[in-house]
Amino acid sequence: MDTREVWRIPHAGSLRRLVRVAESLPDPGPGEARVRVRAIGLNFADLFACLGLYSATPRGAFVPGLEFAGVVEALGSATEPGAPRPGARVLGLTRFGAYATALNIDLRYLHPSPTDWDFAEAAAFPVQGLTAWYALLELGGLKRGAAVLLHSAAGGVGLNALRILAAQEARVVATVGRPAKRDFLMQRLGLSTDQIIVRDRRVFGRQLDGALAALGLDGLDLVLDAVAGPYFRPAYDRLRPGGRIVVYGAADLMPKGARPDYLRLALRYRRRPRLDPLRMIAENKSVMAFNLIWLWEQADRLPRAYDQLARFADRPPLIGRRFRFAEAPAALRHLQSGESVGKVVLEV
Repeated sequence: MDTREVWRIPHAGSLRRLVRVAESLPDPGPGEARVRVRAIGLNFADLFACLGLYSATPRGAFVPGLEFAGVVEALGSATEPGAPRPGARVLGLTRFGAYATALNIDLRYLHPSPTDWDFAEAAAFPVQGLTAWYALLELGGLKRGAAVLLHSAAGGVGLNALRILAAQEARVVATVGRPAKRDFLMQRLGLSTDQIIVRDRRVFGRQLDGALAALGLDGLDLVLDAVAGPYFRPAYDRLRPGGRIVVYGAADLMPKGARPDYLRLALRYRRRPRLDPLRMIAENKSVMAFNLIWLWEQADRLPRAYDQLARFADRPPLIGRRFRFAEAPAALRHLQSGESVGKVVLEV
């Protein structure tokens, strides 16, 4: 039996309900490892779960968090050959529960941490790296030289996606929510001002036309969308025949406060895009959607996924802000603000 600290929410609905508590942690069970957590990656799914707006949110009390990095402390019985030994540095996925100083986790969800990355960089990698890989290559069928619209390009998924797109020599139109993020993409990654859009919900179609014209493009082959809302339809209308939109989020529905504004959410939800499947046949366009948490039930696919992603992980993820474990509520508010660039991480 060990002890740990966690951030726990008694039930979803408000960020103010998140509390830090100490509790006991049993010994790891068969096929499990106990990991002393050193860093935790934050994701928009954490916010939506705490606010009660995420379909996979557990009922009742739960500990948020989908990814972490740390050191293996102990192993349970029935450990498979090749399992990480005590003292090994690992990163991992968990279906909630990562906001903790230690946890027991099925060995199938652990992966060796790159030796030249620190714990925060390792914790920043699994969810957003796998999201970009799965969206672009598995679902999106990304081809070399494709014309791609990438929403939220300065975020964690966006930065991972830009690496993959560069390797495939894609022609990229990148969108961001703030001018400072446009400047970041230009200064740090060398994107041109013509290919970056600071999104304006009122005129996004015209913004998109201007960027496409500047790049000499007559349409899009692939759209990676975590925003949705009024930005979905203009992108869909500019898909070439055979084009695809891959949706993995709806940041346009993110509440601004500690509790959801249900009237505002209802109005935006009623205005969500609607498509006619029969018309889509004639247009030869596709819309796909996924939630990475489904991989929890497909653990046997993780080794291949990490191997595929390793081709594009030539440097560690960009950490935009590091917060102490005790500052989890402030870290979530920073992520919610839309000001973050790269990954937001808690360090234990």
